[in-house]
Amino acid sequence: MRALSNALETGKVHHAFLFTGTRGVGKTTIARIFAKSLNCERGSGAEPCGECGACVDIDAGRYVDLLEIDAASNTGVDDVRELIDNAQYMPARGRTKVYLIDEVHMLSKSAFNALLKTLEEPPGHVKFLLATTDPQKLPVTVLSRCLQFNLRRLELGQISGQMQRILEAEGIASEPAAIELLARAADGSLRDGLSLLDQAIAYTGGQLGEAAVIAMLGTVDRGQVGGLLDALGTGDGAALMQRIEALAAYSPDFGHVLEDLAVALHRIQLQQLVPGAAGDDLPAAWAALAADHSAELVQLWYQMAVTGRRDLGLAPSPRTGFEMTLLRMLAFRPAGQGGGPRPAAIGQGTASAASAPAPAPAPAASAASQRPTAAAPAAAPPRPPMQQPVAMVAEPAPALVPAPAPEPDHAAPAAPVPATAGAPSRLATVEDWLDLVADAGLRGPVRELAAHCAFCGFADGVLSLSLPDSFDHLRSDSLVRQLAQALAGPLGQLPQVRFESARAAAGTETLHERTQRQRGERQADAEADFLADPVVARLVQQGARLVPDSVRPLDEH
Repeated sequence: MRALSNALETGKVHHAFLFTGTRGVGKTTIARIFAKSLNCERGSGAEPCGECGACVDIDAGRYVDLLEIDAASNTGVDDVRELIDNAQYMPARGRTKVYLIDEVHMLSKSAFNALLKTLEEPPGHVKFLLATTDPQKLPVTVLSRCLQFNLRRLELGQISGQMQRILEAEGIASEPAAIELLARAADGSLRDGLSLLDQAIAYTGGQLGEAAVIAMLGTVDRGQVGGLLDALGTGDGAALMQRIEALAAYSPDFGHVLEDLAVALHRIQLQQLVPGAAGDDLPAAWAALAADHSAELVQLWYQMAVTGRRDLGLAPSPRTGFEMTLLRMLAFRPAGQGGGPRPAAIGQGTASAASAPAPAPAPAASAASQRPTAAAPAAAPPRPPMQQPVAMVAEPAPALVPAPAPEPDHAAPAAPVPATAGAPSRLATVEDWLDLVADAGLRGPVRELAAHCAFCGFADGVLSLSLPDSFDHLRSDSLVRQLAQALAGPLGQLPQVRFESARAAAGTETLHERTQRQRGERQADAEADFLADPVVARLVQQGARLVPDSVRPLDEH
């Protein structure tokens, strides 16, 4: 309002404005008021008189220089070209010709392209007012040529205040609680709120009572929400199910019920953390709940209500999803809080797990003994062996000894390791090294390291390897350590890995090179065998051609 008012008062009005926001928040209405301000016969300014001929005609929708275009119905480029052709003519009656394009995001791409030039360099007597609920669909080239104003959703008090003024003007009796219900159901849209108000007036016969509006909207009253919270607060599962059964008799929208539950928990939390912020009309049952339960528990319930409403469509039925949400509230408590008697369905063996959904890491035996259990008996019976906590004790593996931190030359001190069955009697040749690496069961990056290493020698527990510079990124401390540990079993000791220069292993075949060579040999043999087949040979003689790479060895299929 400040930006638009200052522009009108100073006479420096931009040629294109874009009003965005959800439905029913006044985008088109503001655009019409803006058009009245530009063409008011008593002078342009932020306050049009509303009484002159131009203002009256704009309100009535018959002002010739205000052209309202519904882009949802006129999406084609021909409609926009007609608009552009008419824009060059001077206004017939007022000072400014105003084009109001509603739902502008519905225009086609070609229509936007046709509009761009006029938006960039419009005639001085033309103003464009664009309105949309989805500005993300507008091309950036259009957005950059407009002043954009985002209209926020209306607050609950704004909607209820407007409803109250309308009802007073119409002489219709109403209850404040009924207006509050309608305003909340409007969800930030005044137009939706007014539509609901018309429906409520027709439904109630002109007597807007809370009970009638509740029945019309399919919501529940505060007493039923309070009953659910009371059953949750006392941990009474049977009473909770009775409340749900009574609630289901009204066939409510269970999503709205969860929303009402979240609203109640929000007000309870305000009373707990910011006393007085929840208002003076907080029901006594809600105030008692705020006093008797922790803020952490209320936060947990609120999160469950919001999540349950979101997931309601995934449940087998709305009532099932609603019941499971409330049972989840009944089952869980923040760590260290009982929150009232536990439901009978939660036995002693699972109460501690329910009360502490995310315990700190600790041995299972001590954690189980330290967590409080709601309504725990004085002497709990011993658990069956299956339910006894088990302390996990890690024992060192007998065959391997972890390698200590590597020395600067990536060498690991040798340590005696029991040799595994089938260990090679010596590691003296390149073939010994290739067979050792191929059979070591290496995976991932450490296998890539071993496959590209050339064997230089092995003596006195020192394994000398060479790695090309192009694979130097694999020579990290962690991968070298993993390679040494993987070879410890077959070699009978933890080797000390040392890398030599590339010249030291010139001409030495690596596992990767051997694999590639053997694959090429198998491929050549497969193609030769295929071409040697009598049928294939006859086809080739008749002019057939072998498609390259279409033959594969049997072991690769």
